[in-house]
Amino acid sequence: MSPVLAGVLQLLALMAALALAYRPLGDHMARVYSSDKHLRVEKWIYKGIGANPNAEMRWPAYLRGVLAFSAVSVLFLYLLQRLQGSLPGSLGFRSIDPDQAFNTAASFVANTNWQSYYGEQAMGHVVQTGGLAVQNFVSAAVGIAVAVALVRGFARSRTGELGNFWADLVRGVVRILIPVSVIGALILVACGAIQNFSGIHEVGQFMGGTQEWNGGAVASQEVIKELGTNGGGYFNANSAHPFENPNAFSNLFEVFLILVIPFALTRTFGRMVGSLRQGYAILATMVTIWVGFTALMMWTEFHHGGPAFDIAGGAMEGKETRFGIGGSAIFSVATTLTSTGAVNSFHSSNTGFGGGLDLLGMQLGEIAPGGTGSGLYGMLIMAIIAVFIAGLMVGRTPEYLGKKIGTREIKLAACYILITPALVLGFTAVSMALPTPKDSMLNSGAHGFSEILYAYTSGANNNGSAFAGLSADTNWFNTTIGLAMLLGRFLPMVFVLALAGSLAEQKPIPATAGTLRTEKPLFTGLLVGSIMIITGLTYFPALALGPLAEGLAS
Repeated sequence: MSPVLAGVLQLLALMAALALAYRPLGDHMARVYSSDKHLRVEKWIYKGIGANPNAEMRWPAYLRGVLAFSAVSVLFLYLLQRLQGSLPGSLGFRSIDPDQAFNTAASFVANTNWQSYYGEQAMGHVVQTGGLAVQNFVSAAVGIAVAVALVRGFARSRTGELGNFWADLVRGVVRILIPVSVIGALILVACGAIQNFSGIHEVGQFMGGTQEWNGGAVASQEVIKELGTNGGGYFNANSAHPFENPNAFSNLFEVFLILVIPFALTRTFGRMVGSLRQGYAILATMVTIWVGFTALMMWTEFHHGGPAFDIAGGAMEGKETRFGIGGSAIFSVATTLTSTGAVNSFHSSNTGFGGGLDLLGMQLGEIAPGGTGSGLYGMLIMAIIAVFIAGLMVGRTPEYLGKKIGTREIKLAACYILITPALVLGFTAVSMALPTPKDSMLNSGAHGFSEILYAYTSGANNNGSAFAGLSADTNWFNTTIGLAMLLGRFLPMVFVLALAGSLAEQKPIPATAGTLRTEKPLFTGLLVGSIMIITGLTYFPALALGPLAEGLAS
């Protein structure tokens, strides 16, 4: 079987598995966030944190819950790292330095999971499982909660109430993330991923010295790392490490975990707004972009550009032979079109155009299908922008799902889409202007510029993957990328929740003959075009200086 055919068959198998899970998971999540019942364990949690799960919140109260919980999470994870040297189960590792502890705490709470350290050489069992793995669950649940609040804004009318943040947070963890993670961890263990609390072992000679590996609860952390679109690996090699991702089947299963909740949330959206066809329109937009990016990535990585490529069957540099180019391309697109950040190959070793696709996937806002929750609310913001553009073309007041998109709504949507580019391009420009940050680049020229552009794109978009090559464990990058992650995560949420509150207060507008049919293929095409044009206008100059220049020169 040719490598190209193997890659195509993997893609088709993945699409079939996602299609099978789409309806039951999407309907289950709709029931979870629409139910007025509380499980016994949930009642215990509410009592422990002093929350009233039945109290409805307006958007300012909902936002205060998000920010307060996240602030406490950052502080807790920071202190846990700073105290690691005094904790049991630290495997003898010292406490984490202040700048790196801040960067890591911001990273995992913001669902970014950017890592500027070697996991197996820096973090003990307590920090890995009690700190990082816990944040993998709750940060993902926060993203879903904010998305559900926006959906309620469309579904409700003449009220500013968006639900209860604490109930949405707890239900997301207890009823969705934990059950799927238990099943997924068992599957990964069966595939060969490790799951233990062993210490450090010498495993033999390596280049004249001994090689050491430590164990850990890897399978359980790996599954929520992918399912929650987190991305932080137990080991520095991330999902290229055989302890995390042993074989081709586990590789495809991990891609399935990355994509299943973001795609299924479109059905949840359709259920909650009372129109499955609206959910299908959003799904079609996501699938169109995802399949297009995957096909382009496979083409550019399989493209033969010289004798070495001819012998290897494509651009095999930086890729695991057990996954091949097809499996690596599918994983690479899935992780950069979501806010996952896991990698099973070095993106820096992709072709120039392949690295550009990884960058562009994040710069779209990671909305195809995007992160858990963040992908859905990001796509709905883009749908509002597309409706506004359509209204300008026909001279009609824009409407979406029976809600008028007025001056307030479009200002909030515009602020949302401007925040991340401002962070990415601003921090990249400053880093290139200063003399010291450029010393961290492994390469010069266009590829070196791409390393820094990728780092801030990954941080501000809450992705967390690394281009490789950039030595980011410095005071400058730890601090600035940490700030980019926090601002890129929580500032957009302010505008999303404000928009949700504004929509919920409106009364529904009946559809007329002139209403844009947003469940039709025409709107899907308009939405795809709007996304690509807005992103292209924003990032094309930076992409031209980096991956496009490199690709044209190769």
